[in-house]
Amino acid sequence: MTSLRPERVGAARRSLRILLSAYACEPHQGSEPGIGWNWAIALARAGHDVWVFTRANNRGAIEGALADEPVPNLRFVYYDLPAWARWWKRRGRGVRLYYVLWQWGAYQLARRLTRELRFDLVHHITFGVFRHPSFMAFLDVPFIFGPVGGGETAPRQLRGTFPLRGYLIDLVRDFANWAVRLDPLMMAVYRRSVATLCKTHETLARIPEKYRDKCLVQVEVGTDDPPPTCQRERTDGCFQVLYVGRLVYWKGLHLGLMAFAKFSETHPAARLTIIGSGSDERWLRRLAHRLGLADTVTWIPWLERAMVMRAYPRHDVFLFPSLHDSSGNAVLEALSCGLPVVCLNVGGPALLVDASCGFRVPAREPREVVAGLIQALDKLAQEPARMQAMGAAGVRRVHEHFSWPRQAARMERLYLALRAGRPVHQYGIQPPVERGVG
Repeated sequence: MTSLRPERVGAARRSLRILLSAYACEPHQGSEPGIGWNWAIALARAGHDVWVFTRANNRGAIEGALADEPVPNLRFVYYDLPAWARWWKRRGRGVRLYYVLWQWGAYQLARRLTRELRFDLVHHITFGVFRHPSFMAFLDVPFIFGPVGGGETAPRQLRGTFPLRGYLIDLVRDFANWAVRLDPLMMAVYRRSVATLCKTHETLARIPEKYRDKCLVQVEVGTDDPPPTCQRERTDGCFQVLYVGRLVYWKGLHLGLMAFAKFSETHPAARLTIIGSGSDERWLRRLAHRLGLADTVTWIPWLERAMVMRAYPRHDVFLFPSLHDSSGNAVLEALSCGLPVVCLNVGGPALLVDASCGFRVPAREPREVVAGLIQALDKLAQEPARMQAMGAAGVRRVHEHFSWPRQAARMERLYLALRAGRPVHQYGIQPPVERGVG
């Protein structure tokens, strides 16, 4: 069903008139839906006149959230393909083809809307993958693409630790990343964009070189929660480690289990809690059993975000050894709750974490990774004062660099720089981050 009449919330007040393309956009969600929603809200609250193209499927949740807390300057245009074209995308089947077809239909509606309104720019937010096109680039409006990710890859030497299915999937993914340069539609998107925002340096390196002078690295995630206290909510004296995320091979949890098994030999009272579900859960449970972790690991199925947020303060450290995460929403949540983070020095987590609030382990070969994870956990377990200081530093880092108002302010500066005709490659909007190993 198509809705050409935008849903308006609040009185019009604008600095810039922005058209956002946000296929995934839903309140109170993580991952892509939360990204689309939070960027729309943050830019509207900054005083801009924001129009959002999103799926009609998101309408109920959006209108419910805005009824509870209206946001001035925010309008939604809802669009979906006909019902007969939606059944085959259930459970993720055909979702990429559906997304491309949705983009085409939304573009046709946007062409009609741009004839009525004079947008200052159009900004593609979700899906945020550098291989997926946005037809909004073909509107006669300055176009910003991203933040987009997907260019991150697991180091070759670590792929030997994957199950066979994961190894083959990563090979296919490598080919898809390489083949982007042969895709005329994606080349047109890069050519027509006034700026391409990349979630990580790895994705930036995947953009064809002739377009990189229009590229910037920009963290896509943020938080609007006030900094909580770092006080723990438990008194059992155990060293509590937490993992939150999908149970899939590329999240690197198998390396985390190997490290925790060795770590628990010298810290027998330590406990690991795993919150999540995924296609590789059975493989990971079998590995934990072989490592003798049956009594020290607690498995909790996927929880709503509000319940996950209550789980963070009941732990000491967040373990997140993901191998090619573009963002790392869970990392930002853990930092905001005062947990030091132990991650690998790759992808989005490496941009969120610095030496003040966690450890970034080099991702080269399996034994080195496992040893690095063990060393980081041991330092935190042996030095409670250091652990507390890192937790407090994480809260400050999130508040100072990754709050949604600060993210919106950075994006606004980019918008104004582009309107003034300043070269994109001379204008950095990424928060300060160390590129070395924490």
